[in-house]
Amino acid sequence: MMRRVFLWLILIFFIGVICLNWFIQSSYVQKRIYPLKYKNEVIKFSKEYKLDPHLVMGIIWVESKFKPDATSNRDARGLMQIIPRTGEWIADQVGLSPYDDGMLYDPEINIRFGCWYFAYLLKVFNEDIELALASYNGGMGNVMKWLNDNRYSEDGKHLKNIPFKETSDYLKRVMEAQEKYKELYEF
Repeated sequence: MMRRVFLWLILIFFIGVICLNWFIQSSYVQKRIYPLKYKNEVIKFSKEYKLDPHLVMGIIWVESKFKPDATSNRDARGLMQIIPRTGEWIADQVGLSPYDDGMLYDPEINIRFGCWYFAYLLKVFNEDIELALASYNGGMGNVMKWLNDNRYSEDGKHLKNIPFKETSDYLKRVMEAQEKYKELYEF
């Protein structure tokens, strides 16, 4: 009798796990985990700077989880986590003046700046998305150094490994988020 009860409990447990997994993997739950916020701005600036909007959504998801007032411990600000010094430089490049650091909390300006900057990094790194993402997170100077160091690059054009765990993890998380956005949404 105890054995039968035990087997029923195990069966109920596994059925519960399967149902919970199905629910978590459902489109309904996945769309709450990977929301479609600031869609118009993302599409507008992705198109303007010739970027995949799914990738931009992935960057925003990893950088700020769509919190426009996000500020990192390194003072990166807004949805796409632009540091003030970079924001000032981007504002100059795109002809937006006068510039104020508070502008980085404006979703439209932040997405515009982030898309412009990512497109710039793609040009610098010959359209290599992984190098551009590594640079977006770890800094362009660091990526250039890694490319010139045979411990990290065999050919000076691609990275075989990234010495910053944070940047390596960032790259994986953004690429996974991009794939999730592709699965869930059409643009």
